[in-house]
Amino acid sequence: MYQRIMVAVDGSETAGRGLKEAINLAKDQKARLAIVHVIDLVVVYGVGQFPGAYIGATRELARDVVEHARKTAQAAGIEPEIQSPEIVTAGYHVAETITEVAHDWKADLLVIGTHGRRGVSRLLIGSVAERVVRLSPCPLLLVRGA
Repeated sequence: MYQRIMVAVDGSETAGRGLKEAINLAKDQKARLAIVHVIDLVVVYGVGQFPGAYIGATRELARDVVEHARKTAQAAGIEPEIQSPEIVTAGYHVAETITEVAHDWKADLLVIGTHGRRGVSRLLIGSVAERVVRLSPCPLLLVRGA
């Protein structure tokens, strides 16, 4: 049924649950798996105001997240493709980047973990998953956190 499954990871436990579900689906469906991790350089500093140490640390963290996800997939017998774009334009949200990458890769299923926040915490923190739901170019599987 699914031939191209993409999973978004960010190093959180919830994203790890989504990764495991995507791996299981890819194995079951004999599908290709792509892992996407968006490096958001705009989150703290404005464009052009990044100290070198911040950029280096952010990219290193991204490499660690992606490498852990890759090794998890490989241990399950899946060789994933890696997508790790950087956001450097103020006002461009992680969810838009995830859905754009899913569209460009022609994913037929997008898997993403969600914390399931409600009320004030959702309002203050926001939800990447909620925005992905609105923008996804393909069917979406939301995996709830513990």
